[in-house]
Amino acid sequence: MGGLACALALAKKGFTSIDVFETASNLGFVGAGIQLAPNMARILDRLGVWADIEREAVDLKDTSIRNGDQDNELGHVDLLYIRETYGYPHMVGHRSSLAGSLYEGCKREKSIKFHFSTAASEVESWSPKPTIKVHPREGSPYSVQADIILASDGLKSGVRDQMLKLLKIDAQVIDTNQAAYRIMLKREDMQHDPELLELIDSDRVTRWIGEKRHIIAYPVSSKQIYNLSTVQPDKNFAEAPSATYTTKGSKPEMLKVFSDFCPKIQRMLDLVPDGEVCEWKLRVHSPLPTWVHGSVALVGDACHPTLPHLAQGAAQAIEDAAVLAVVLDKCPDTKPESINKALKVYQELRKERAETLVELAAASGRALHLGDGAAKAERDKQFAALKEKKGAVPDKWADADVQKKIYGHDCAMVAEEQFDELFANTKAQL
Repeated sequence: MGGLACALALAKKGFTSIDVFETASNLGFVGAGIQLAPNMARILDRLGVWADIEREAVDLKDTSIRNGDQDNELGHVDLLYIRETYGYPHMVGHRSSLAGSLYEGCKREKSIKFHFSTAASEVESWSPKPTIKVHPREGSPYSVQADIILASDGLKSGVRDQMLKLLKIDAQVIDTNQAAYRIMLKREDMQHDPELLELIDSDRVTRWIGEKRHIIAYPVSSKQIYNLSTVQPDKNFAEAPSATYTTKGSKPEMLKVFSDFCPKIQRMLDLVPDGEVCEWKLRVHSPLPTWVHGSVALVGDACHPTLPHLAQGAAQAIEDAAVLAVVLDKCPDTKPESINKALKVYQELRKERAETLVELAAASGRALHLGDGAAKAERDKQFAALKEKKGAVPDKWADADVQKKIYGHDCAMVAEEQFDELFANTKAQL
């Protein structure tokens, strides 16, 4: 998402030579549902791709937080105010719709060229003209020189690892000891069960919570698919580590993990076809001292991977792209010193915000996964107060003050307003 958004945002600013290197032979566009928050929608609209995404997305009206075992409602939050307050709704859609629309937007830009089946590996020079070695799946490796390299190569970023090693910085991937199942159920599989049909026909996000586990679910793809994402203690990866952070899951094991959840959950999980259970390892990264070296910058999960509890992973990568487009457009010249300063401004504008949301997501997950005890009793008391519209929401994704901090922030506008001052006060580091 970050790489596509960077390419499109730079093209919209008039940059004329943008090369995108992708290891896969095509973008594939598989995956599960994704939440489309107003701060993301605002950027996508400016990039000219929001209308296609919005067409098949589901406009959320409310969210219900429920006990996993009894299905009783702990808290309820009305989301109708979001469109009026922030100019865009909070919607949910299929990840392929978001990625596909960004890709189609990129293909309309003559300045963007895709290089599939080509892995970008070692950085050979960081400045004044950064150079990276690329490896086609078929053919010999070759070097690519650029004015700027933006590394949107994910949690396992090779560029980040090289940058940290060069700068003698020790920052490691952190094992959260959590994993996730990503499940997509078809309407035809749910339509004979009135309770399940009610879920897929709703405009609601439902979260069922229990000790160390939860399930979040919502309809996508014009309500033809019901998306469920879980979080639970990691077992499979701990026993059989996977370099790809994904593994084929066991349906009996999945049912066992949530065996004490309510019958409605059991019926949904039982609809998952045998052999189609996939599990993801959830990992994050300790905060980095820098995202920039020379004329190279990290983007998205390469520098601020997050747990899914705020639904802001893709949104924050897209915010990165929007800010990069502004600062590079406003950069006064193409001198390496100026490019480095502009990238440092990007870091200044983005780093604290992104890392704050990473920690907030982790804190929200801790609150959702409490076991019996005083802390859980206090959390449930806070949920109960919501019925009288009082207090904060323990599920921070649904908290109005947190939403204001996230959705009310126009990152591109802030970059436009603050660039000149920040650029003047930034020293180049080559």
